[in-house]
Amino acid sequence: MTLNYRNTQLYYTSKGIGNPIVFLHGFLESSNMWESFIPSLSEKRQVICIDLPGHGRSGNLEKVHSMELMAEAVHYILSYLKVSRSTLVGHSMGGYVSLAYAEKYPSEISGLVLMNSTPDEDSEERKETRDRAASLVERNKAAFINMAISNLISEENSLKFKNELDELKKEALKFSTTGIIAAIKGMKIRTNRLEILTNLKIPKYLIAGKNDPILDYHSIKEIANHCKSELLSLNDGHLSYLENRDEIKSFLHLID
Repeated sequence: MTLNYRNTQLYYTSKGIGNPIVFLHGFLESSNMWESFIPSLSEKRQVICIDLPGHGRSGNLEKVHSMELMAEAVHYILSYLKVSRSTLVGHSMGGYVSLAYAEKYPSEISGLVLMNSTPDEDSEERKETRDRAASLVERNKAAFINMAISNLISEENSLKFKNELDELKKEALKFSTTGIIAAIKGMKIRTNRLEILTNLKIPKYLIAGKNDPILDYHSIKEIANHCKSELLSLNDGHLSYLENRDEIKSFLHLID
């Protein structure tokens, strides 16, 4: 389904009834990544999957897609669906958007799952990396997408999940250069939301890969302790929904 928002299209799917859970994908991903989780979860609750601006089948809103702007787009869809409270599950960048949503609409969130994500802002070194990434996208989008997605997973798992990674890359190639750069710039300027996460009086969960090449596992563990969030530790990398699918499925059926 698509909705017109600020003269562009936002894409979403909704299946099931009651107790809504909202899935937000990461950078260079789309709502397609959640497909294997929908059938069983939607038997007992409403499952909503959204393509964030500039990704999947959603259009671009601005030259910079801040996490706040993306959160507003999510809120527009949920308001249209008459969803007043929901559990948010965000992978990587989707986690950043979920935290921005929690800050803007605290009364409308009943639970939060940050999967391979963090409330921390970018370090100065990471911001410089973002700038280089944006430049590379302009010069050679295909090369950037191949490198960025390949770097999310171990060499061993890249062979194990070759077909899935190839599909991710193939889909990301369809995203506009403008949309990809807008997300990079938005992630670069995001603020630290550790205090927001700490102060949320709802069920909170962090899912972390012990061999995540993007996020330091021990830092995520410390954040979970500090914020009194439950930690689900997994043995693989940054794509827990793919590398640890069975564990994630079991976990999602346990949260309410």
